Amino acid sequence: MSGLLPPERIARVCGFGMIACGDGYLFQPSHAEEILQVFDMARSTGRKIVLRGSGLSYGDANIAPEQIVLDCSHMNRILSWDRETGLLECEAGVTIEQMWRHVLPDGWWPPVVSGTMFPTLAGALAMNIHGKNAFEVGCLGEHVLSIEVLLPSGGKVSLHGTQVNRDGLQLADLVSSAGLLGVITRATVQMKRVSSGLLQVTPALCRNWSEQFDAFNRFQELSDYMVSWVDSFSGGSGAGRGLFHAATYIDGPAQTLRPESQDLPPNILGLFPKSEVWKVLRHLNRRGRMRMLNGLKHHLSRWQSKPYQQSLVEFSFLLDYVPNWRNAYLPGGFIQYQSFIPREHAHSVFAEQLAMSRAERMEPFLGVMKRHRPDRLPFLFSHAVDGYSLALDFKAPDAGWPKLQALCQRMNDLVLQAGGRFYFAKDSTLRPEDSRVYLGSETLARYSALKEQCDPEALLTSALAERLGLT
Repeated sequence: MSGLLPPERIARVCGFGMIACGDGYLFQPSHAEEILQVFDMARSTGRKIVLRGSGLSYGDANIAPEQIVLDCSHMNRILSWDRETGLLECEAGVTIEQMWRHVLPDGWWPPVVSGTMFPTLAGALAMNIHGKNAFEVGCLGEHVLSIEVLLPSGGKVSLHGTQVNRDGLQLADLVSSAGLLGVITRATVQMKRVSSGLLQVTPALCRNWSEQFDAFNRFQELSDYMVSWVDSFSGGSGAGRGLFHAATYIDGPAQTLRPESQDLPPNILGLFPKSEVWKVLRHLNRRGRMRMLNGLKHHLSRWQSKPYQQSLVEFSFLLDYVPNWRNAYLPGGFIQYQSFIPREHAHSVFAEQLAMSRAERMEPFLGVMKRHRPDRLPFLFSHAVDGYSLALDFKAPDAGWPKLQALCQRMNDLVLQAGGRFYFAKDSTLRPEDSRVYLGSETLARYSALKEQCDPEALLTSALAERLGLT
């Protein structure tokens, strides 16, 4: 190496699941020019760069031990807002929360949101997030009109819709590229018109896997959002039982469009601070106790049969309802395993995945199911299918990481045999051979050509990319 980085820049960063961590040299630019300086710094010191926003990718996609961590969350200005057309232009570090707070008073809402409101826009686009309306509107990238990107190869490029620029690049090349081709510095996104800040939510109790899939089929043409909780512990005739929710936009009082009317309450029943709930959950976060809690939740769900109204924020951002909930998984952390399965195989694959986890006595403590449709743009690392996803939260076992890793890799085999896909924002367990089958030779060749064009020195990396052989 021909230069040294300042030691005061060293910081420990972790994936959201707290299993993958690493020390890196942290830089937090406020302007695009500072990103170019970090590129030069990486060259002069022989380091590579990992891109990071709010750090909400569960596994190792936002860390790279002993490399430069480029955190763009300080580039967080909203640049323009057209309340007539719903077009919002933002810098990379603007969060989903900033977006909805800015546009909701004018009767608009982000077209796609994740289960938490805190991801940055650039991070959300790099991973091409999906939401509970994926079956209808697809992933976030389909609602982006333009992006501005700084490439390590030099220069700034602007990409618009489905247009291919003079260098042969298009928006779908960089959106979904997991931060391995360039740095998204700003984007223009089309918001969704809403008439109030309320949704009509309809619950449906599901006694088994068949009733889960029946619920999604019944409500698909009637709903704007669909999601279902799955009790991962129940087997036999009750395997796959859970509680399904469908939600639709409704008219409501004008004051529901005010951000303050959407704020999540700080206390439970107005008394117990939610900021303390994770400490209670930590004591309950054991296999036997979670089995009991899942059973109790399903039992209480029998009385949740009537439709009710809920705010957009309450329904959309369940992960934010209990602050710091992930700390309940300390000290070992957790992973989220999410697979995307074509509809004709989803029932059998999901049932077998949970049967395997029960056989190993390593049941996920939370299971969430969603419906999806294929992408309508040629995104690079696509996870979308005409089918379903199942997201499973696994606590790091006392027996150690290898046992859980072996279970997940057996589940990976099931997914690949069914023609399924994975999502790099959640992944912690894919092997290089898994990613080669999932992505396919055509996508890998396309990625290789884009990498050579956009980042020929391979400055951009991540622990995930190294693990999967994408560097």
